[in-house]
Amino acid sequence: MMFNLTRRRLGVGIATVSLAAGAVMGTGATLSANGADPVAFSVTGLVLGVGNDETSRTVAWYSATDPSAGESVELATKQDFSDKTVVPATVDANTTTDAKTGVALTNYNGKVKLSGLKANTTYYYRVAEKGSSTNVSSVSSFKTGTFGNGDFQFLFFGDPQIGSSGDPETDGEGWEWTMDQTEKQSPKAELYVSGGDQVNTANNETEWDNFLQPDQLRSVPWAATIGNHDVSGYAYEQHFALPETVDRSDAMYTNAASKSQLSGGDYWYKWKGVLFIDLNSNAYSAGNGSDPAHVAFVTQTIQAQKDAGIKHVVLVYHHSIYSPADHANDTDNQQRRGDFTKAFSDLGVDLVLQGHDHSYSRTYALKGTALGSAPVKADANEQPGQQTVVEKEGGVVYVTANTASGSKYYDLTEPDASKGGYGPDTKIGGPQSVQTGNHAQAHVRHWANSVENQEHVQTYVEVTVNDKGLQVKNIRANDATSGPNPAVDRGNVTGVGPELSDWAAPIGSVQDQFDVFRNGTDISPIFPPMDVVTKTETQTVTETIVKDHTVVKEVVPAKVKAKVAAKIKVLARHIKKAHGAKKAQLKAQLAAYRAIQKQLR
Repeated sequence: MMFNLTRRRLGVGIATVSLAAGAVMGTGATLSANGADPVAFSVTGLVLGVGNDETSRTVAWYSATDPSAGESVELATKQDFSDKTVVPATVDANTTTDAKTGVALTNYNGKVKLSGLKANTTYYYRVAEKGSSTNVSSVSSFKTGTFGNGDFQFLFFGDPQIGSSGDPETDGEGWEWTMDQTEKQSPKAELYVSGGDQVNTANNETEWDNFLQPDQLRSVPWAATIGNHDVSGYAYEQHFALPETVDRSDAMYTNAASKSQLSGGDYWYKWKGVLFIDLNSNAYSAGNGSDPAHVAFVTQTIQAQKDAGIKHVVLVYHHSIYSPADHANDTDNQQRRGDFTKAFSDLGVDLVLQGHDHSYSRTYALKGTALGSAPVKADANEQPGQQTVVEKEGGVVYVTANTASGSKYYDLTEPDASKGGYGPDTKIGGPQSVQTGNHAQAHVRHWANSVENQEHVQTYVEVTVNDKGLQVKNIRANDATSGPNPAVDRGNVTGVGPELSDWAAPIGSVQDQFDVFRNGTDISPIFPPMDVVTKTETQTVTETIVKDHTVVKEVVPAKVKAKVAAKIKVLARHIKKAHGAKKAQLKAQLAAYRAIQKQLR
């Protein structure tokens, strides 16, 4: 009999078996479709994770199975599992108490690592009771791509933070909507990278249920990151199987004495020549040396891997140190700015991906100067919103992602130089957002940021990688009418779109796009992987086809184009009457709307 992967969550080590050698080969069994799920054996929340590189994956789940019976993952390249490999799982008792019900979990978490995978192969997998060919879960699948250095795309997601709107189910629907849009807009993505805060309350299993609901989390590996809402419990550790590279030294935890109750650790993995390093930024205290320990981990990892064909280095952690909204001036972020930027510049980091502030921003290429001091712009001539960025020696771009579920948005804050020197940008131009309190006025960027944006719609970040550089896009996943947008739908925030009014740009439209290069010797355009086709359910943005490096975009609905055109006319009229700073602000807004108009053609 077959049991289902249901949404209800039931409740750390990890079993490692290479598919190349040492696994148990089975004769295969055809899935049964004849009966009810057994009460004693059920699996929930299956999630695919990253291994040490693109040749491996991890799998984690919750189970009600008595560990004395044992569990395994069956892996096959044939749908009937006639060529299956049986990978024994590590199964541990869950130790947390559900934050919602107050009831201690009595179930288990299972984990395996799948290594020795073959390139360009579709794999089918299911969880099985050890020694049984009938007590198996429903089947999931994933596909490997090419191995070694090569072009690819990955997606970065800011805080889903399921439960933060006040309704976990609604947040889960918003999260699932975004994931569905990524399949249409970014179908070539091989990897999902987390910005942290998967849930709002660390050990709330209802929130974890809803976070783990999207089917995409069983077919594309999720590289988990610990957010401040994940760190205070152990459920994160129970739900995810991390790569073997994880460092669980005391300094990587907010409280080393409570490791068994908290989540923590730094880890790294490689993907087609990109070195990803994930840090637990919740641990930052000078008292236990956390930030120096993070820097040492990054340094040692880069030095150890620099001769292993690494073409780019991407750092990932939760707390955005150059964010534009509620957390812009938090004292812990001020400390991280001083602790991190010099080291990251010296080590040749290309891109830093962050979450936490539920808004979008990207910095100029910043070069660290000294420990504890503010960085400088690596290229003094870089302009706001510039789409081709040459980082030069020591330049690093820091990106903050908005919420991918729509559960909570933070409005942009105006710069305040008295807060750690994080004052206004003196450069005029680039895409502009409006002020929270006065939508008639353009928001003023913080000095470090080339772009700051809040439109109260879900977005995600798409990154295209090739040997020369990285292309980064902030893509809209909702248009305020087509899909669930929890914080707006529940009235927690008001206004949508570039003006925070009553209209939003189309799903699939790009709010910000830039190419990052280390030097200016080859800055030719970066193209997505070949033969990409993207579209939406309603054809708001119709087909985008990339073939032979030719991009074709069909038009969007006339009503959207008309609104943008009308706004351009109004701004042009006002510019004729304006003077001084006001005129400069209006010109900046006009340039931003003309960029949107160009995108919609």
